[in-house]
Amino acid sequence: MHAHRFKCIVTALCLTVGFSLPGYAQQTPLDDLFQELSTADESTAARIERQIITQWENSGSPAMDLLLRRGKDALEDGAPEVAVEHFTALIDHAPDFAEGYYGRASAYYFLGKIGPALDDVRQVLALNPRHFEAMRGLALIMEELERPEDALEVYEMVLAINPNAREALDAVDRLELQLEGQAL
Repeated sequence: MHAHRFKCIVTALCLTVGFSLPGYAQQTPLDDLFQELSTADESTAARIERQIITQWENSGSPAMDLLLRRGKDALEDGAPEVAVEHFTALIDHAPDFAEGYYGRASAYYFLGKIGPALDDVRQVLALNPRHFEAMRGLALIMEELERPEDALEVYEMVLAINPNAREALDAVDRLELQLEGQAL
């Protein structure tokens, strides 16, 4: 049921601009890492997450990787406006590279631009449906929009990918208590 509602959320976001989720037909090293992640213990899971993120951040182009690094550095330096510029340039040159959209979604979020952030999260998940970081961001936004049921389901999808994701585990516990209290 939770998987179905999450798919509905992502599909609805995708359909608003006419995109659909891509299929994954063959096993890749990234698939192997996701398989390991699903059965890893907590200490190993963190290492595997980092390996997955490292693969996601490799565009295959040194120039695009530089734009990604500059955008991330701008975010770390507290300059989300500058980060948006770098990530937008990255998206313009590599529109199929999900990390550009993920970075820009983060920058928009820090600027309080929830609509554009959600649009970029939608694009990340259209390009990379297993992007657990984008899912976490979507869940956080759902919470801020006072949609705890949707947030809970997205966090549960994160846990389906990584059962040891501490932030998601804590959020599920907190949201279940909140929703249980609302039902009384």
